[in-house]
Amino acid sequence: MSDDVVWHCIRHGHCSFMAKIETGIFCRNPYNVTGICNRSSCPLANSRYATIQDHDGIFYLYMKTAERAHVPNKLWERVKLPRNYEKAIEVINKHLEFWPQLLVHKIKQRLTKMTQYRIRMRKLQLKVREKLMTVPRKKTQIGNMKASKAELAAKIDNCIQSELLERRKKGIYYPFDNIVEHDGKNVVFVPEDEEEYEMEYIEPDEIQMEMEDIENFEGLHNGEDVAGYTDADDDLLDEQAAKKQKRSKIGKRSRKVTSELEQDEDTDGRRRMLV
Repeated sequence: MSDDVVWHCIRHGHCSFMAKIETGIFCRNPYNVTGICNRSSCPLANSRYATIQDHDGIFYLYMKTAERAHVPNKLWERVKLPRNYEKAIEVINKHLEFWPQLLVHKIKQRLTKMTQYRIRMRKLQLKVREKLMTVPRKKTQIGNMKASKAELAAKIDNCIQSELLERRKKGIYYPFDNIVEHDGKNVVFVPEDEEEYEMEYIEPDEIQMEMEDIENFEGLHNGEDVAGYTDADDDLLDEQAAKKQKRSKIGKRSRKVTSELEQDEDTDGRRRMLV
C-alpha cells in the first residue's frame, strides 16, 4: 500500500495512537521520533523510517525498510549504540549514510535529548533525598484524639492543684500543716504519725542462741542455778522426758483396752436381753 494512502486514512479517519489536545495533535506510538503527529514523523505512513529507543539504560537504533514490509516479525532492524555520545553519532552516520537528512537530523536530536536525561537520572540517584511515606488516616485521627484528651486531663490537674494551693493560703486546710511544696508546682501530703517498719533477716545461729536464752530464763524463774548447770543435768532431763513419753503412751494404750472391754460388755448385755 502506498504511504500517501495510509497517511490519508490515518489523518482523516481513525488512529489509535493519535492524541488531540488544545496545544496540538500528538502521537503515542513508541517508534515515533518527535512525538508529533505529522506526515514526516509518522512511523506507519513511512515505509523507510528510523528511531532510537532506550532499554534499561542502553540505546538502540531501530531501522525499517520497504524490503522487509512483507515480514512483520523482522520489520525492524536493531543496532546497539555505544555509551559515548560521539561514537554513537558516528554509528548513526554510518548506518544512515544514504537516508534523508531531515530524518537523520531528528534522530540525532533524539539522541542528544536522551543522553541529557540519562545524565540527570544518574545525578538524582547519587543525591540523598527524603523518602515519602504514607500514613494511615485512622491512625492519625486516633493519635489526635489521644492528644486532645491528654491536654484536657493536664488542664484539669493543673486547675485542681492551683485550687488546693489557693485554699491552703486562705487557711481552709488549717489542720493539714504537713504539706510540702516543690517549686510551687507539686503538692504532697505527708502524714505525721506514719511509722516505717523494717524487715530484718536473722541467721540460724542467732535463733538458737535466743532459744537457749529463753530456756535459761525459765530455769532461773523456777529457782535453778544457771552457773551449776552441767552435762549430767542434761542427761537427767533427757531421761525424765523419755519416762514421761512412755507413761503417756502406756496411759493411751490402757484407755484403748478399757474402751474395748466396755464395748464387749455392752454387746454381751444386749445379746442376753434379746435371748
